[in-house]
Amino acid sequence: MTRMSMAARISLLAACAVGLSVSVASLAAYVSLRDQLHARLDTSLLARASAASETGIVKEATLNDIPADFLGAADLRMFILYADGTVLPRQSASWIAPVSSAELKVASGLQRHSLRTIDKDGIESRAATVPAGPGTALMFVQSSEPIERTLDRMGLVLFLVGVGGIVVAALMGLAVARSALVPVRRLSAAAEHIARTEELTPIAVTGDDELASLAASFNDMLAALAASRDRQRQLVADAGHELRTPLTSLRTNLELLAQADRRGGLSQQQRDEIFTDVTAQVEELSTLVGDLVELARDEPLERAPERLDLDDIVTRAVDKVRRRAPGVSFAVDTAPWWVVGEAQILERAVTNLLDNAAKWSPPGGTVTVRLRNGSLSVADEGQGVSERDLPMIFERFYRADDARTMPGSGLGLSIVRQAAERHGGTVSAANRQPHGAVFTLTLPGQPEAKDRPVASAAQRKVAAGVPR
Repeated sequence: MTRMSMAARISLLAACAVGLSVSVASLAAYVSLRDQLHARLDTSLLARASAASETGIVKEATLNDIPADFLGAADLRMFILYADGTVLPRQSASWIAPVSSAELKVASGLQRHSLRTIDKDGIESRAATVPAGPGTALMFVQSSEPIERTLDRMGLVLFLVGVGGIVVAALMGLAVARSALVPVRRLSAAAEHIARTEELTPIAVTGDDELASLAASFNDMLAALAASRDRQRQLVADAGHELRTPLTSLRTNLELLAQADRRGGLSQQQRDEIFTDVTAQVEELSTLVGDLVELARDEPLERAPERLDLDDIVTRAVDKVRRRAPGVSFAVDTAPWWVVGEAQILERAVTNLLDNAAKWSPPGGTVTVRLRNGSLSVADEGQGVSERDLPMIFERFYRADDARTMPGSGLGLSIVRQAAERHGGTVSAANRQPHGAVFTLTLPGQPEAKDRPVASAAQRKVAAGVPR
């Protein structure tokens, strides 16, 4: 079966199902017809024998003078049976010998009638015996060969009809299977075309059955693949664009150093300025490459989900950013909040939010950090985010017009959103009055550490190592 095509298997199954049904139906019809014909013959024999007994038309003296077609049957035989076992006519007594005990009881008046089958020279006959007077019984015997011939013809007809039905069912099953498998063949051809040409062209969907649903799901998969490929291409294009700037700056500084050495060299102050610029460009390039690797990675190299106190993560991130932004103060108000996740990813997300707030806060400004019930808000005192930029602020490489002159890759906030979604949370941005912006990161968890913390479905996926 496994080596047969789907259409052949369906055809074979249809033929087997029809064959089984026809066999059962034919057997039931054959048995029912046989029983009915034999019952009708028995009833007819008893009725005619009783009628002949009541009228007294069959007597010992006249038995040999009764015509063969008497009582409407050319193959009818009649006998007179006495209680002592004597059978008349004597010349035919051997035809029904031996006489059964039931027939002797009928002759003795102990039984109303009897029926039995007589097999003579391979020909079966039915014998009906009824009382015909004191100590006497009348027996009518008729061959059942016409019934057997009828049953034989009936069996042949049922066999031919069954074979024909099986053949027709097999052909119809094959036709239906081929017709039903057209969408499957179309899907197979589309998959082969995609593998050969990498063209993610959707296929036409017709009907509303299961195969149409399969085709629609296949088209959804193609759309997802196309979107993923477009994102990869966009990521490569954006990465190339973003990497070009620090690389160009590095090349320019190196060329400047080479030219200066050929002309006698630069002063120590000029060299220090160039080295400081090169160091800054290398750091920016390293940060950009790290962000790109984090965003482009389909699956993490290693997952280590654990129970974490978000309060500790926020504290470590604030200490780190304080050292990088000494001109900004931080007002921190946190409370314990336990989550199931990856410490490195969550700390990077919180650090990115703090770096962003410190970058936009004016000198001497304050970044307000508050953690309550799984909601971490980071507010700055900058100029805020324009309404046009708010919907796009978490997209990869998106930078507002007033942010293009400032350092950064445009990937920090997109990493925050990815970390939030990976842990079953959300992140949002809004402006606050009178000025500034506030970013809110919400993660599911609980305020107390327990032996078995209640984790969300997304956190359970993280713990199980399900790819994001």
